[in-house]
Amino acid sequence: MGSSMSTPKRAETVLTVDSPPEKSVAAELLNNLASIKLAEPLSGDGAITLKNVDGWEEKAAKDPKIELARTILVDTDFKTALASRSAKVADSHIFNLQLDFKTNPITNQKSSGRCWLFATTNVLRHSAMQKLDLKEFQLSQSYLFFWDKLNKCNYYLELSIETADLPLDDRVVNHLSDDLISDGGQWDMAVNLLETYGVVPQPIYPESYSSSASGNLNKLLKLKLREHALVLRRFHSSLRASSASDSDISGAVRAKKEELMSEVWTIMTAMLGVPPLPNDRFTWDYYDKEGKPKSWSGTPLEFYKAFSSKQYPPSESFSLINDPRNEYKKLYTVDKLGNLWGGRPVLYVNTEISDLKKAVVKMLKAGQPVFFGCDVGQFSDRVAGIMDTGLHKTALENAFNISLSLTKAERLQTNESSMTHAMVITGVHVDTATDTATRFCVENSWGPDAGEKGFFVMTDKWFDEFVYQVVIPKALAPKELVKVFEANEKVVLPPWDPMGSLA
Repeated sequence: MGSSMSTPKRAETVLTVDSPPEKSVAAELLNNLASIKLAEPLSGDGAITLKNVDGWEEKAAKDPKIELARTILVDTDFKTALASRSAKVADSHIFNLQLDFKTNPITNQKSSGRCWLFATTNVLRHSAMQKLDLKEFQLSQSYLFFWDKLNKCNYYLELSIETADLPLDDRVVNHLSDDLISDGGQWDMAVNLLETYGVVPQPIYPESYSSSASGNLNKLLKLKLREHALVLRRFHSSLRASSASDSDISGAVRAKKEELMSEVWTIMTAMLGVPPLPNDRFTWDYYDKEGKPKSWSGTPLEFYKAFSSKQYPPSESFSLINDPRNEYKKLYTVDKLGNLWGGRPVLYVNTEISDLKKAVVKMLKAGQPVFFGCDVGQFSDRVAGIMDTGLHKTALENAFNISLSLTKAERLQTNESSMTHAMVITGVHVDTATDTATRFCVENSWGPDAGEKGFFVMTDKWFDEFVYQVVIPKALAPKELVKVFEANEKVVLPPWDPMGSLA
């Protein structure tokens, strides 16, 4: 907006003896800068000295606000003590645009990082419950979790083969071996699972201890996978030293990987249970909302095809993101990010935050729940169910005489923020005078005791700062953004980019 092409042409300046040339002005500015006395540190080597401490304490002790903060905050959680009462009052759980059909019950991911699978199944059940005439219903999050985890193990070992010629301390290799099989995921990963394995009602593949508390399972799998990666790297290296062809080496290493994956299968089936295969027939007996007994028989893939939305199928939806670091109206992906080897890649169309908000309202008006990704821990209250930048920010700045001024782009650039959680938007409060959203109704997956019986309220300003992703069907998306998505001209971000974080 500030480019010369967008500003009116100014009259040319004619230099006279009273108007010094530009070079003289620059020289004068340099002389002024040179005359500024720069502050000198109390510590010459950068270490903290007692003089530093004395100076800091002298300044702090003179400030009555800091003295009050010290009196209060030493014995309490600052998030509780400094939470804005006015924000809590303003952030009411009242919305004038909501989905007509209500799903139940509120789900609970418990001690796992499966929020994206809960958000996915919470979106899917909206259609399934209406078709099956149900009062309460859950799809098996554990079923999708099993197939996702198994495929992520395979994905990591395939990447280990792909990068076998790189040293172990290479940045890519090191990054991949860090959080190699996270519980988290993305919408495109969910589509991979649904299209390949289908889905089942929760009673067909119920929760296990390790699906609800995945930490120990993940720890054991990571231990074995890192060992397996080294086995594959050494085997690859030994074959390279022989006279074997590239195709023979590739085949032999992959066969070795399949042998190692049998150990992964053994561990997972012992801790999670053996899941139905996607083409295995099962029979599900259930009661409809009138209490009448019903029965359905078919395969996981048939169940998915029968009860997911026909008008807006999951495979025809894509992710809009708001990443102000990068150019808008472009398609982005993250290198070496995925779950099914050779499957649908993780793709994002980057656009203005206003487009994400419009997408939410349009989907709700079409009667569709909205999968979205955000940084849930920022300026939020789990008990009250509030996500509001005004909840703590001003109080923190006043209490400590500080400024919290990072922009959204800067938070991404400095690892202060990223997508950490996926949930579902089921309603919005629209200001009738301006036709803009002021707050959003969010269905979480932390059980009914969190928030307002499991629901959270998210303010418009919080959306601006900490919402990164909204998933929208192509049929409801702006045509120019669909065009960007379908052109498939991807900008590839490095594996460690914050857009590679898994909700």
